[in-house]
Amino acid sequence: MKRFQCQRIRRLVLVSALATVNVTAWTAETLPQMTNDLAGSYDAAADYADYVWREEMIPMRDGIELYTVIVMKKGVTNAPILMSRTPYDAGGWARRNFSRSIVETVPVADREFVEDGYIRVFQDIRGRFKSEGEYVVTRPLRGPLNRTETDHSTDCYDTIDWLVKNLPESNGRVAINGSSYPGFLALMATIEPHPALKAVVSMSPMVDGWIGDDWFHNGAFRQSALDFVPLLTTDKQFGDPVPTGKRDQYKVFLNTGSAGDYIQRWGLDAFPFIKKLIRHETYDRWWQLQAVDKILAERPLTVPTMIVMPQWDAEDSYGGPAVYRVLEAKDTDNDMVYYALGPWRHSGVLHYGSELGPLRFTGDTAKQFRDDVQKPFLDGFLKDGRVEEIPPVVTYATGQNEWKARESWPGGELEPLFFTMNGRLSFEEPEVASKANYVSDPANPVPFRPRPIYMSSFDDWHTWLLHDQRFADSRPDVLTYATAPLEEPLEIAGQALVDLFAATSGTDSDWIVKLIDAHPEEMSHNQKMAGYQLPVAMEIFRGRYVDSFEDPRPLESGSVENYRFRLPDVNHVFQRGHRIMIQVQSSWFPLYDRNPQQYVDNIFFADSKDYVQAQQTVFHGKAQASAIWLPIVSSPSGEEIRD
Repeated sequence: MKRFQCQRIRRLVLVSALATVNVTAWTAETLPQMTNDLAGSYDAAADYADYVWREEMIPMRDGIELYTVIVMKKGVTNAPILMSRTPYDAGGWARRNFSRSIVETVPVADREFVEDGYIRVFQDIRGRFKSEGEYVVTRPLRGPLNRTETDHSTDCYDTIDWLVKNLPESNGRVAINGSSYPGFLALMATIEPHPALKAVVSMSPMVDGWIGDDWFHNGAFRQSALDFVPLLTTDKQFGDPVPTGKRDQYKVFLNTGSAGDYIQRWGLDAFPFIKKLIRHETYDRWWQLQAVDKILAERPLTVPTMIVMPQWDAEDSYGGPAVYRVLEAKDTDNDMVYYALGPWRHSGVLHYGSELGPLRFTGDTAKQFRDDVQKPFLDGFLKDGRVEEIPPVVTYATGQNEWKARESWPGGELEPLFFTMNGRLSFEEPEVASKANYVSDPANPVPFRPRPIYMSSFDDWHTWLLHDQRFADSRPDVLTYATAPLEEPLEIAGQALVDLFAATSGTDSDWIVKLIDAHPEEMSHNQKMAGYQLPVAMEIFRGRYVDSFEDPRPLESGSVENYRFRLPDVNHVFQRGHRIMIQVQSSWFPLYDRNPQQYVDNIFFADSKDYVQAQQTVFHGKAQASAIWLPIVSSPSGEEIRD
């Protein structure tokens, strides 16, 4: 112990002496002077990287400048330009991470393009991130809703004009692509297109925010918007979410009350766009004048366009098919408009497509599509002018797991599958009239997925459309109908049509119809899917709009109404031994706000006393034969394909 203490004392003395020597050896003349340590700039990648990176502020016709990132491989010449415009941070999309490789700088979906000599361009739209100007959510076209001289069409025109004049490496041909909001922006570029715009790829575009995209679906308000709007419109960058904490949002929304109560509770009425949603709760002219499919219906078809949709799109399931129908009607030679449907989530085509939720596919379907369809399409219009090998329609048949080329879409003819007594579905119209009842209680709404629910969780949100529906099948407020096990596979390709005859004891009601692939209870080759109730397509309809989206009315208590609405696009094969299933319910919470089931002028302002239980009745057979019309292609022959 003494030896240890002596050694410690000697070390302390030595350290003290050294410290004294160092301090006393320095003088004012020898000490380094304080200087600014900011170097100003550092670009280590510039010399050894295989790409060129440029940042430009491109002027618009009104003097506003838009931040634009331009990325290309060094040495490219005669290069086509592929552009995307976004409210989600152009600089973040193109990650300048000082890698020497261009494929590590751009998103994964762009790698094949930049390696093949494309010039990749990303731009912040007005008022977002580094661009100047004021931000307006889905800025309307110049006209009754926009009295300025600019819109997204003019901004895209001005940007393309600058690019072709200031990029000597380019061949003067430009395409624009994007998904979701950028998919909307891609379509807006076609309204008054620049002559250099040669092709458009619009993926999951938001087209009509009231009928079936981000904000409403057939009149039912999507409460997920109440978390999204603060992220998008707090300032030029991403804002903070509503601070409800990591709690089950089913309970949070239910305890708060109506959507309007939630808005007031969290101060969301300070956001101008939320005020617009409340003010325009019906399908008025404000919505109609912004509907891109209606705008394109009045314009000539001048730019080759490919619409790309995922089968399980939790955000924008309406827009793509609606635009395709409008454009295809103008494509007299069947060589300007293309359609693709893949087994993805919202914007999943831009990522990896080997699996989704419980499903596994034949390789990376997203990359397969980009390599075999999207890139040849763009090459044809931007490089060699040959697109003969690209079929007009390409879809992935889920359940069978294979790509299919088609000449037209939809690929099937509508045939009715009737609701019958005892929860059965039949292709034969029932001879006997019957009905089924359930009680819908706003105090105990049906969740849109099993609880706990976190709509802000990417993992939960991206896959909820594929969640096993057995959690709902067991509830007394959900009607379930099913066929007998199929003796042969059955393929559908297109949009199923709901043809529902129903009545409510209340004066308003929501109707949710779900088309489901019910797997066999025993599946030794894939036990994880045994008994699984896989949603194929689902949608909601708010009853007050049974006559007109513009003019809602109270429902007459006990009166039978005919509700007709489309389900999202699908290409799916129900395999032998599976059952086709339909579920009907009257709430889908908290994704959609609760219908009070008692008519009020504006459901945003429903009071607690307005929410009442209602008996719901679905009718079968005779003059009130509820059915779902399926776009049936054929009954594929051959061996059963593994799920």
